[in-house]
Amino acid sequence: MGNGSGGEGHTGRVVLSRRWSAFLIAVGVWTWLIWPRFGLAIWKDDRAFSNGSPTSFLWVHALLIVASLAIGTTVGVLGVRAWRRAEDSTAVRAGVPKD
Repeated sequence: MGNGSGGEGHTGRVVLSRRWSAFLIAVGVWTWLIWPRFGLAIWKDDRAFSNGSPTSFLWVHALLIVASLAIGTTVGVLGVRAWRRAEDSTAVRAGVPKD
């Protein structure tokens, strides 16, 4: 499968703007604010347990919560890395040497 450049893939780095970096960080924070509260609501739901044992309702929602927290954490970490990279690229463009 060619991409129009002689079969070679893009190997350069992508630098996001500060605005997009902040958005990714906000998504990561939002994820950690919302999903644990949702988890508590699911835990307290009458459908979560039957005769003291967890139901499929609880397991499915637990899986969704864990997956969402993992994705949100990844997005937040990428946002922090992009924010730092944006600082570095701004300093380089201004002629300030990188440490």
